Amino acid sequence: MKILCVLLPHFPWRCEVLKDPAIEGHPAVVTYTAGSHRQVLDFSPGLDNLQPDMPLQQALAYQGEVELLHADIPYYRTVFNEILASLEQVSPLVEGSELGCAYVGGDGLQLIYPDDDALLKATGEAIPETFMFQIGIAGNKFLAYLAARRSPPGGHRVLTGDVASFLRKLPCDVLPVSMKSKNRLQDFGIHTLGQVAALPPGPVQSQFGPEGRRIRDLARGYDDTPLHPRMMEEAIEESATLASVTVSLEAILVAAELMLSRVFARIGPRGMGVRSLILRTRTWNAENWERSIQFKEPSMDIKNTLSRIKRILEDYPQPGPVEHAGMSITRLGYPQGRQKSLFSRVRARDHLMNDIRQLEFRLGNPQVFTVKEVEPWSRIPERRYALAPTGR
Repeated sequence: MKILCVLLPHFPWRCEVLKDPAIEGHPAVVTYTAGSHRQVLDFSPGLDNLQPDMPLQQALAYQGEVELLHADIPYYRTVFNEILASLEQVSPLVEGSELGCAYVGGDGLQLIYPDDDALLKATGEAIPETFMFQIGIAGNKFLAYLAARRSPPGGHRVLTGDVASFLRKLPCDVLPVSMKSKNRLQDFGIHTLGQVAALPPGPVQSQFGPEGRRIRDLARGYDDTPLHPRMMEEAIEESATLASVTVSLEAILVAAELMLSRVFARIGPRGMGVRSLILRTRTWNAENWERSIQFKEPSMDIKNTLSRIKRILEDYPQPGPVEHAGMSITRLGYPQGRQKSLFSRVRARDHLMNDIRQLEFRLGNPQVFTVKEVEPWSRIPERRYALAPTGR
């Protein structure tokens, strides 16, 4: 197996540069809100004393005067998806594990790319010039990731053969395991992968449970995690800027209806409906709100889709006055044909049952119950009857 790991260092910062090239070269910190506190998501190159997820106040104490940028996560995802689509022109097997990190399957491409140099060149050309990249090639995802982390900017590193010497001195922090396990390794005085690999399997599993075997395997260079390529599905992106910032639900629904009208103008003539969409908003102070909406059956018109969106907006209020709204249609589908009964009473019951199933699907648990006899002979009243979900 041959897997490429493509790392894009400081990806959120580079996305901000893509929006505003004037900030290139200026010290800046990209922040996000966690609860009532602001934390560091990313920062411009050169601010080496900062770390992701660091509290903003601590970062400012270390750095001093920097420009603060509020993270635009939906925009970052859009840019990353475009990069993944570009990488799919190199290989059909592309996995976007997290923002700024992608895995590319390199097997079976010998007729297109006769050697690793040709494959690496095509991969590098698929990445926009704004983004610096590091590429690693190895026989599994973990080794490819480590190779990419230790490759030069704009370069690559290939791991083949015996990798024990490469892994021996690496810190345990590179292991993709829980923070609890990393802290326990440190408490035991184990700081490198070489130390972990030298441990017998029994004590490791007894101390770390099911995760212990994975820790030891990774330290020895074994990783059986499969590649999960993206599904090749059509996606539609729409956005709308409100005339003025507002907290009015009606104004946001008008923007959503405008976006849906453009969506159905594209998919309606093809007889397709919406199976899944992601609704996003951005407030005047750059806070982002996002919800995913799933449809049990494809929604074939604007009215039904807008009704679901309205319920979501009512259940999950906005964090502040909204100035921009966006929508991503991530799954499309065709309506399912069903033969209805000739009898009106049966059709009425079918409609009622369908409404109940839709209600339960939206709320996630049974909402309507039927009283059924269970033990009518019991002397205890509570055992004579039970409530059974009606929609099942």
